[in-house]
Amino acid sequence: MMRMRLLLSVVLTFAVASASSALASSHAPRSTLAAGQSSYGRIVFDGRGFALYAFTRDPRAKSVCTDACAKAWPPYIVKARPRATRGVKAQLLGTTRRADGGLQVTYAGRALYYYVGDRKAGQILCQNVAEFGGVWRVIRPSGTLVR
Repeated sequence: MMRMRLLLSVVLTFAVASASSALASSHAPRSTLAAGQSSYGRIVFDGRGFALYAFTRDPRAKSVCTDACAKAWPPYIVKARPRATRGVKAQLLGTTRRADGGLQVTYAGRALYYYVGDRKAGQILCQNVAEFGGVWRVIRPSGTLVR
């Protein structure tokens, strides 16, 4: 009986871990950037079509958005250097190492983030919003922020 419970526990643990891993990878951003049309003109999106934001409080190629800030504005984290596609300038694309060790995508020297409330591709719910000591803005393919 004890072995059966142990075996069941191991199987359930594995099943839950596999399911959460699959869910995380299905929501993981592709490591590409593309320019696309929006109500703010042409801006930069990830490979899934989700808007990317820059934080005016961040110093060049660094992120100061951690803890509660990073929960509301998840950083665009990748495992390897991202690729530029459709209308994005490869020479403006880069990465920066976060304090937690994650590799965050940068564009024109600005760390890139998602807004947690943007639930579908193309959605932009927090353009030009002041929060966490700075302003959050989408970014043009030229590297300038939309005001």
